Amino acid sequence: MLVLAVTLGIFIVVAGLLTYALIRYRRRPGDTNREPAQVYGSPQIELAWTVIPILIVVMLFLSTTRVILGTQAIPKPTSAMDVTVIGHQFWWEYRYPRFGVVTANELHIPVSDPANPTPTYLALSSADVVHSFWIPRLAGKTDVIPNHVNVMWMDPRAPGLYLGQCAQFCGVQHAKMLLRVYADTPDQFSAWIAAQKEPARQDFSDNPQAAEGQQIFLHNACINCHTVNGTVATGLFGPDLTHFASRDTLASGAIKNTPDNLKKWIDDPNSLKPGCLMPAMHLNNHDVDAITAYLTQLR
Repeated sequence: MLVLAVTLGIFIVVAGLLTYALIRYRRRPGDTNREPAQVYGSPQIELAWTVIPILIVVMLFLSTTRVILGTQAIPKPTSAMDVTVIGHQFWWEYRYPRFGVVTANELHIPVSDPANPTPTYLALSSADVVHSFWIPRLAGKTDVIPNHVNVMWMDPRAPGLYLGQCAQFCGVQHAKMLLRVYADTPDQFSAWIAAQKEPARQDFSDNPQAAEGQQIFLHNACINCHTVNGTVATGLFGPDLTHFASRDTLASGAIKNTPDNLKKWIDDPNSLKPGCLMPAMHLNNHDVDAITAYLTQLR
């Protein structure tokens, strides 16, 4: 509000002087083409338009610094929840150390009660290049840097979906490295955590196509990049797929998670997200359908 008031005052003064000059010195009937008297330099005016802006900038700088230092000095509540955020080209990894949960691209956090705050503290780092974590309605931008941990916190007061974006150019698919934060009620968050802590489904006796898809998945290069808990798939290069079907989107929020989109993604990821680092596996249609059936059961 202070910055708004100062900039509004500057706008009113500048716009007022401009409007006055346009009206006062407009062309009138009978004006000659004689050039008006030229005045070269006014030390008083030049001094004023130099000193006053400097004072305004210094005041705004000191005010901003005070707010930043005050925000950073807020002690971390004992009720805070910790989440480790790792940026990858071009997706997000989320780890919940307290619960032993690992997921990707869709961050779930509890709504904070003003009477009993439960903010979420994010420890941000990158596995490759510089990214930037930005959820405009929850917090400011924070850089995500390799070999360095930045910490920020979010304290949502209303449940719902909050959208964001990687705000630092990180490669070809920077524009589709999206962020989705679900602020859940305490009951919703507890239920989500309980579901995420469950091992991946293993018994597909009631779904022969999914059972076949599981075997195809586990005997292909998929396991080199992806993890599915309880199986031989322990790759760390790509998103954890243990509860893949519980997510609303795929490709870091760029595409709705539907069976048809999933088939297209498995067949050729670059057709939906050009420049992504997941290669096309060149599977036949039968195998693509089977793997799709398997992944849609991992809830």
